[in-house]
Amino acid sequence: MKKMKYIFVACTLAMTGCATTAPENLFQASETSLQERQMQSRFFETKDEISLLSAGVAVLQDMGYSIDETETKSGVITASKTVSATNNAQIAGAVLLAVLGGGNMSVDSEQQIKVSFVTLPSKLNNEGYLARATFQRIVTNTQGQVTKAETMKTEELYVEFFSKLSKSVFLEAQEI
Repeated sequence: MKKMKYIFVACTLAMTGCATTAPENLFQASETSLQERQMQSRFFETKDEISLLSAGVAVLQDMGYSIDETETKSGVITASKTVSATNNAQIAGAVLLAVLGGGNMSVDSEQQIKVSFVTLPSKLNNEGYLARATFQRIVTNTQGQVTKAETMKTEELYVEFFSKLSKSVFLEAQEI
């Protein structure tokens, strides 16, 4: 019985000794994350959230995305599309490796791009909504393995999306 107490105390000390403390800046947003949020968000002067979501669906479909899910009560739309991820440099490297007798090298074959579009009532202005879009991609190779999973941070992508969304919101408001 005494032996069990010592084992229990030793295990407890060992587990607490392995505990790590959280860094001081764990819950502080970095400057880059604030810039990304600003790039991914826009304010729209409309009282009708449904028309904003409808415009978002139209823009995503025009950009070739299939709508996966819509939740109008929560103000959320998710969409996705699959496109080629073939990279000529990877193919050239694989061919060169095969010629030199290196065997079968896999290359990126396709990428699935997922979009989340979320609307929230603005806290600063009761006359509008804040819209945020995030684009993520998952790249798979010729052997079906995931080679990349990342949030797309290309500013042009977000500028293009929100430009089209602004035009679509205008057309929805004019009932065109």
